Amino acid sequence: MDALTAENISSGYGRSPIVRDVSLSAPSGKITTIVGPNGAGKSTFAKTLAGILRPSTGRILVNGVDITRVPGHLIPRHGLSYVPQNDNVFRTLTVKENLEVGGYPSKGDPRERMLQVFRVFPDLQKAQDKKAGNLSGGQQNLLAMARALMAEPSVIVLDEPTAGLSPAYTDIVWTQIGRIAGEGTAVLVIEQNVERALTHAQFVHVLVAGTNHAHGPVEEIAKLDLAGIFLGQDRTNSSASTTSTISSINH
Repeated sequence: MDALTAENISSGYGRSPIVRDVSLSAPSGKITTIVGPNGAGKSTFAKTLAGILRPSTGRILVNGVDITRVPGHLIPRHGLSYVPQNDNVFRTLTVKENLEVGGYPSKGDPRERMLQVFRVFPDLQKAQDKKAGNLSGGQQNLLAMARALMAEPSVIVLDEPTAGLSPAYTDIVWTQIGRIAGEGTAVLVIEQNVERALTHAQFVHVLVAGTNHAHGPVEEIAKLDLAGIFLGQDRTNSSASTTSTISSINH
């Protein structure tokens, strides 16, 4: 079942649309990624799903319920949590206090929910009394993801959760993303690193110049000449391998 459905979304800033007529679905218990070059509109699309930006066309549904016009601060109550790339934790609060803030949309027992979150993020339980500002960048990203889970979302949207992290911590973050999906949550990841996306996701959408250029199961997207698509070149007769294509995108 698709926990998230976005239909014909156009969005941007002022009168200048950045995202144009983009449709997307994210099934429960699966990882869906959006990849594309810088400036493709990936983060704009994520902010539109989260209610930070209003779409000029289209609609957004979570579990079949239209949330397109729901105020952004109420969207977590409707089952969608969003983790921005930057400034994603309250640095002066402890880990535990951050999680308590994240639990406000949930109607369940916050103590029980925190225990559930700690089962997914055991290292955070050990650090629960530390100030978030004293955590490493990778630990802060994990805390932001954990805080989003406190709302018991059906859908979690992560905007470049591994940006700027070491390879070792990048692996840790992706492992946790897999665990979140394994709990039945639909996970939508905005990802700059195509190789990571193709390794960990089940479904991929390729956003170029604000449009959904290609989408499908990861096995199908991996066969495409993504470097050519990103650069706007017709390289359908290219003999470049998938590996070299991915390498050229990531570097």
